[in-house]
Amino acid sequence: MNEALFDELPAWLIQAGLAGTSEIEIVSGFCDRCVAAGLPIARALMFVDTLHPVYEGRLLRWGYGPTELPLLEYGRTSADALAASGSQVLDVDAARRWRESPHYQMLQTGDSFLRRRLDVTTIDEFPVFSDFLAAGMTDYVAIINRFAPGGVIGEMDGVYLSWATRVPNGFSNDQIAALQHLAPYLALAVKSVSLARMTGTLMETYLGRGAGQRVLGGRIVRGIAERIDAVIWFSDLRGFTRITDTAPEQAIPLLNDYFDAIVSAIHGHGGDVVQLVGDGAFAIFTAEDPRADAARHCPRRSLRARALLN
Repeated sequence: MNEALFDELPAWLIQAGLAGTSEIEIVSGFCDRCVAAGLPIARALMFVDTLHPVYEGRLLRWGYGPTELPLLEYGRTSADALAASGSQVLDVDAARRWRESPHYQMLQTGDSFLRRRLDVTTIDEFPVFSDFLAAGMTDYVAIINRFAPGGVIGEMDGVYLSWATRVPNGFSNDQIAALQHLAPYLALAVKSVSLARMTGTLMETYLGRGAGQRVLGGRIVRGIAERIDAVIWFSDLRGFTRITDTAPEQAIPLLNDYFDAIVSAIHGHGGDVVQLVGDGAFAIFTAEDPRADAARHCPRRSLRARALLN
């Protein structure tokens, strides 16, 4: 291995995390630098859970073909996560792949490291191994970097990493040791960036885009107010009380679909959702000339919302 390039990797990962480099760029940059340093990585997978109203986590890929996107956001993969999110949709494919994965087994056993030579003797252990073997991979390494209890955010309890190589003799012991040494730096950089992204998502989800950006910009001092000119939107769902009385089990799925249509229409015309109260949506639209803007766009917003609901 090129020791000089290898020694630069921890510092690069720290800088990438501090700079807010995207997860895709961190994973691809890490793998490219590993290859340049003499680590024969052919494929890499990394996934981490997230806090998002729709998605449970993110899967990042490196070394795959052009049809495999480098980033895949997946839905709920367990009944517990499904119940906690209030969602009614289980990502069946993601759930199956997760329960059949080496990382899932590692969580059940408490292991943080797994290595397998890829051949006819191991091909049936996990379904993904047959895919790797068909792609010419010869060796596989998986690592879990777990967070301490105080560092767990929602379902985000660690960073899950794996690498495969296609060199005939697989990874050497020194190369595996190098991956084990670098994995915590990679996990820390990804966690740092993921937390910043999740904070922005939570601010937007629960405060609205405008208010969330102001909070993230430091506007949290007590007593500070800002005067704005705005058009106010309020809408609710006709007959919702009757629906909750007669079919309460349908209330949450109905609200999910309803607010998806309403919020999409509001955001599509530059509005900012301030609050969702029961079946009501409260939003504002700001503009240099709010009256003219309201006259021009409010009918369009209403029609767009109705179209999405039909």
